[in-house]
Amino acid sequence: MFYTYVELEDGTQLAYSDVLDDGTVELSIERPIELGFDSARCLLPSFEWSDVEGFSADDMAYLDSFVHNNAPLILRLAREASKSYA
Repeated sequence: MFYTYVELEDGTQLAYSDVLDDGTVELSIERPIELGFDSARCLLPSFEWSDVEGFSADDMAYLDSFVHNNAPLILRLAREASKSYA
């Protein structure tokens, strides 16, 4: 299950998963475009990016910085959400 974390000014949305069995949390990032979405995934707490499609290097630098700055809160929210549905 994913929970909305934030929608950025350009329409990019970040959502986080429950805490997975291995203790990680997956972030799903999507930005609407004319014929679909730009998208990326990030695994916390390792900050491993995957499935990046449509985002420029500058976009990814911004998103990486944003995720690093918000990771403690995202991880806490994921832990709380996992407890709620356990």
